[in-house]
Amino acid sequence: MIVEGTTSPGFEPVREEFARNFAERGELGAACAVQVGGETVVDLWGGYRDRAGREPWQRDTMATVFSATKGVASMALAVAHSRGLFDYDALVTKYWPEFGRSGKENVTVRQLLGFQAGLPTVDTLLTAELIADADRLGDVLAEQAPAWEPGSAQGYHPVMGGLYASQLLRRVDPKGRLIGQYLAEELLEPLGLEFYIGTPPSVPEERIAELVPAKLGLRDLTTPGGVPARMVLDFLLPWTLTAKSFSNPRIRDITSLGRPPWRGLDLPAANGVGTARSLAALYGEFATGGARLGLDPPTLRAIEAEPAPPGGGSRDRVMHLAEARFSLGFWKPFPAWRFGTDSRAYGTPGAGGAFGMADPATGTGFGYVPNRLGRRLWNDPRERALREAVLRCL
Repeated sequence: MIVEGTTSPGFEPVREEFARNFAERGELGAACAVQVGGETVVDLWGGYRDRAGREPWQRDTMATVFSATKGVASMALAVAHSRGLFDYDALVTKYWPEFGRSGKENVTVRQLLGFQAGLPTVDTLLTAELIADADRLGDVLAEQAPAWEPGSAQGYHPVMGGLYASQLLRRVDPKGRLIGQYLAEELLEPLGLEFYIGTPPSVPEERIAELVPAKLGLRDLTTPGGVPARMVLDFLLPWTLTAKSFSNPRIRDITSLGRPPWRGLDLPAANGVGTARSLAALYGEFATGGARLGLDPPTLRAIEAEPAPPGGGSRDRVMHLAEARFSLGFWKPFPAWRFGTDSRAYGTPGAGGAFGMADPATGTGFGYVPNRLGRRLWNDPRERALREAVLRCL
């Protein structure tokens, strides 16, 4: 397998692990990029962008990164926060009064972004048409009752967290933009990057990698970072909170999010399309202070801080994890999943193995994007090998 791209002196081990992903770990097509101190030190791509293995992955090939989108969306919110558009510790109703219906009147922005608001699902079926209608969607979200007392517990919001966040931003942004448009105009354009939340039809189809779904094996239920057996069981029981959270919107399979009509919607938690290069550059900008985006130190300190667990502790009610740590839309390191060099690190994994993260201690931004989907919630063997090689090089 031919690996293309560049590595700076001292980062050759990352290229070696990238090649091993194809030789030993079942990679089909992928890209990996790393920025350190604002400079690109790794920019690699290889394999094939199609399932049949006929079309080579190119330098500008993009792929759907699923929940790794959450981190990109959260960076857009952080820029808005730095510009004084909202306060993380204010009540959501300060900016969106209708949100306070059905027992949500005391939810703070921090709780909403940290998956503590009890809103991992919504009782109304989310169709593509409904999501595309921002006014109607806002009414539906405002009416939803929480699944638990807000602030008393946490549970991952696979799709809903992004929809609520986008509606919040729409109400505080003077131009009334949803996250996808705000991201494009306020972050990506100034940095000269390409990443989409709501991919326009103008993007050529041949630039977007075809996704190959994963097949869950028994070993994946017992490996650290694998899907907990309780979570798999709940998937099969449609009345459980887990099943409801992951089955709305109702799609054929997760790869549908990478195809029209879902790919073109503002789904800030699930349908981002981009390159590893853009993920690394965005996180790299944050890891080095965010001067080009006008980030202020209090915003960065809030993201880097250890999150306070909800009243009921750090157990996740949706994914059935013994412990998970979320802060302002990002995952933070916890004992079962160490990434970065200290507790200030933050990032988001995506279904299938995609991952982006910032390591402020070393000024590093990391991005990995594959098209053959893996089977871990985090620590996909391909991504982990690359990330650990980067740390060794640093």
